[in-house]
Amino acid sequence: MKTKVLILGAGFGGLELATMLSEEVADEVEVTLIDRNDAFVFGYSKLDVMFGREQMADTRLPYSKFVKPGVRLLREEITAIDPEQRRVTTDAGVHEADVLVVALGADYDIEGTPGLAEHGNEFYSFAGAETLTGVIADFTSGDAVIGVCDAPFKCPPAPSECALLLHDDLVAKGVRDDCTITFVLPLPSPVPPSPEASKVIAGELEDRGVRFVPGRRIASLSSGVTVLDDGTELPFDLFLGVPKHRAPDVVIESGMTEDGYVPVDFHTLKTSFPGVYAVGDVATAGVPKAGVFSEGAAKVVARSIIADLGHGEPAEPHKGQGACYIEFGFDRVARVDIDFLSGPERTGSIQAASKEFVAEKEEFGSSRKARWFGI
Repeated sequence: MKTKVLILGAGFGGLELATMLSEEVADEVEVTLIDRNDAFVFGYSKLDVMFGREQMADTRLPYSKFVKPGVRLLREEITAIDPEQRRVTTDAGVHEADVLVVALGADYDIEGTPGLAEHGNEFYSFAGAETLTGVIADFTSGDAVIGVCDAPFKCPPAPSECALLLHDDLVAKGVRDDCTITFVLPLPSPVPPSPEASKVIAGELEDRGVRFVPGRRIASLSSGVTVLDDGTELPFDLFLGVPKHRAPDVVIESGMTEDGYVPVDFHTLKTSFPGVYAVGDVATAGVPKAGVFSEGAAKVVARSIIADLGHGEPAEPHKGQGACYIEFGFDRVARVDIDFLSGPERTGSIQAASKEFVAEKEEFGSSRKARWFGI
């Protein structure tokens, strides 16, 4: 009988895991990939959308184009997860598996920050980014605050990118002198594993006249005022927020989580439940919450499943290595290379921003479009 592999979530992790199993053991597995959405979108596209560089419709990669031998992709809403029985209930029925992989990402807790929904804007959902296209276009004077409500959060460099790109937008409109930009971050530096990268980013912010407030989170918002966790009040005419993150409700209700996320063995991605893995933003895995690390974790899980089927060597431990591209504005992109798990300490180094990395970032996206969607 074929091994039934059930993957919850068709993001970086789910797509790569399903692709690897299809490529190497399609005849020996029945892979079911479930996602409630009808299309995949790269997370970094949100900045392109909110600053009017790309239309939302042009960023979507329909799941109908994800066609792999041995894999079926179902658009269903997951309503319950039983990790002990490896059984998942959706709005369309019940699915059972020999191997269950939870890759549902992190959800946003908008209500977790009082006043955010009523008085601010968030740019981490695609709906939020699309709404902000017009808001940013109309912002020509006043105080802008870019604030992160709590950590951990997806793609740690993204709020820094937002601050740099907002500066560029205001310069292009000829209104930069009529505006202030303040960037509030709960982390001690823009990229804590890499002092070098943090120094470069902090320097770019300073050069643009962006006030950087590290080590503070957004506690609440009222009309025109945001309050930090130390009581400091900042006036704003435009608030661009990163909401609190947590695992989806259905995952929390399954009993798999601790402190909001699914704990896993950092090196194998195994949970405490036999035959159950968790990859990507939904997991506490010792790495940043970013697509490239979800993809790397998925490769480890795929190798484990393939080895269990009697093919190849046992999977090497997850090394937590990846490259993040950072928009520095003015058509320049830098690359930060991160290593979280292979050595005794977390390390990171930065490659200087250049137009060459713009092309490399584009290749990062196009190679995955081709691999997963044949586009």
